[in-house]
Amino acid sequence: MASVLVLGGTSWLGGLIAHDAVVRGHDVTCLARGESGHAPANVTFVEADRSRRGAYDDVLDRRWDLVIDVSRQPGHVRSAVEALGGVSSHWTFVSTGSVYADQSVALTEESPVLAPHPHDDADPEHYGEAKVACEQAVSALRHHLIVRAGLIGGPGDPSDRLGYYVSRFASAGADPVLVPGDVAQPMQVVDVRDLAAFVLHAAESGATGVVHGVGEQTTVGELVRRSAEAAGFTGRCVEADPGWLRSHRVEEWMGPRSLPLWLPFSHRGMGMMDDRRALDLGLARRPVDSTLRDVLVDERTRGLDRPRRAGLTRADELKLLADLRT
Repeated sequence: MASVLVLGGTSWLGGLIAHDAVVRGHDVTCLARGESGHAPANVTFVEADRSRRGAYDDVLDRRWDLVIDVSRQPGHVRSAVEALGGVSSHWTFVSTGSVYADQSVALTEESPVLAPHPHDDADPEHYGEAKVACEQAVSALRHHLIVRAGLIGGPGDPSDRLGYYVSRFASAGADPVLVPGDVAQPMQVVDVRDLAAFVLHAAESGATGVVHGVGEQTTVGELVRRSAEAAGFTGRCVEADPGWLRSHRVEEWMGPRSLPLWLPFSHRGMGMMDDRRALDLGLARRPVDSTLRDVLVDERTRGLDRPRRAGLTRADELKLLADLRT
């Protein structure tokens, strides 16, 4: 049994990491504000705001075998390393493929990264640069592992990206659905449950350095097709050219009025992240069809037609479909 400190542990990925650590028999503590959700059962929860002095005072009285941090704010990571670096044996930081300077090409762990964000706090527009700064802080520790995650999907996804198509297909029935026309665009999606298990396994094994936490390489067209199959869709997928979509103010990737998973050429490397080191370190991935079926169950529970953080409303989509036919 190891002593495990999860810095976070109340949000989606962090919560699953903490849950898995409990299931594996570890003594688990989560330190967080608790605003993103509740800590899993059978963990010790320490409420703390990492932006404030003394945030780590309540966890300095013991040695931690494993520290796992999922933060995106450089100041949070720097302060944690300064306070806890001397009482931890191994440190894992969950980063992102967004750290790479050129995301238009296939990516390895050695690909050049962006310049680090210079400040303690960063807005979402500087997400990649902020994660680079976080990585730099963690790299000062002797035994550290950086897991650069690709697109994450699965039940409970707060971004609503992977669930968009399977839920739209399920609600559309036999009616048409608008999809990106760039069907050959590379894409990788890792199930959040597989990523959480890998992060914990790699930490337990004492792995160090940098590794990608990514799904199998596929395409947007294949993911859309499999989503339609999972939902039992009997209608027609209407493909729209990227230029047409942009001219009609449809955004790529995520966010309001978007077609999720569709990427500009400048970011296609997010679907071409090398997974060889991850597989060598024990990354195990369930079939994407299994993930999509579970996502659909989750989407039905949360409401197929609920307001979403990513995708088109059905009303917007129907108007675009009508415009596409004229």
